[in-house]
Amino acid sequence: MAVDLSQPASSRANSLLRASIPFTVACGSSMVATVCIQPIDTVKVRMQLMDSGSGIRISPVMVVRDIVAGRGGIFNLYQGLSAGLLRQLVYGTARLGLFSTFERKLIQRAHDRGTTLTFGGRALAGLGAGAMAAFIGNPTEVALVRMQADTMKPPSLRRNYTSAFNALARITREEGVLGLWKGASPTIIRAMSTNFGQLAFFSESKHQIQKHFGDNVSAPLRTVCAAFIAGLAGAVVSLPFDFVKTRLQNQSMAAATQGGLPLYKGTFDCFSKVLRSEGPMQFYRGFWPYLMRIAPHS
Repeated sequence: MAVDLSQPASSRANSLLRASIPFTVACGSSMVATVCIQPIDTVKVRMQLMDSGSGIRISPVMVVRDIVAGRGGIFNLYQGLSAGLLRQLVYGTARLGLFSTFERKLIQRAHDRGTTLTFGGRALAGLGAGAMAAFIGNPTEVALVRMQADTMKPPSLRRNYTSAFNALARITREEGVLGLWKGASPTIIRAMSTNFGQLAFFSESKHQIQKHFGDNVSAPLRTVCAAFIAGLAGAVVSLPFDFVKTRLQNQSMAAATQGGLPLYKGTFDCFSKVLRSEGPMQFYRGFWPYLMRIAPHS
């Protein structure tokens, strides 16, 4: 977001305003979406953290019923909302703002070369924006997962975080600064796979709907249909990485049941242990809540 200091003050102000618009819009839209889908995200996280070893089939309805049965009722579905909003303030703003900025720069470069921006260029912009935003926003992801999972523990082991900032401060104090970047690898991979899935299928779906139905499908409806397809593709591609991210971010470095050691050593260790002990379909536990969470964002 460079500004030419040789320009008049008014021109510099206008340039800064134009550069900040994508980030402002991204921040507002992401935070509004989070308020709407926070209960779905809470259900998704709870389902991912449940061990399937008992053989009991867990459904989203059962999880919702269990959550609202606790003290606090329906408001329990909004556990970690402050962390969710903080996450979007950081991750959502960076993800969408950087994508718009990268895309605009690539369009300008293509124009200067006498060509047009291809789908590959847009995909590259999405992958880069997703990776950078995920790394920057990982601490807020950790805080969100910890707050949503806290009431699953026995009362004596609960952290009882009062806010996202309280969670961030206590995680830093108890586990060190690097504790805020637990699960960073699958978080970044998930962000890149989600962005790629959404971009690729959104573009192709709009093209195919226009090709086969033409003006019989209005532009808004075409966009909504393409967005849902993109959300479905993004969910299928990224949910295993989201699952591993959730498991890694929730585990404590002082896990009493593991003699002070974490259950999972890293991304690949988590993948292999879950695959051996819980089966491959465990990676897609919480698929429908995840789809209901990601489709509106698309």
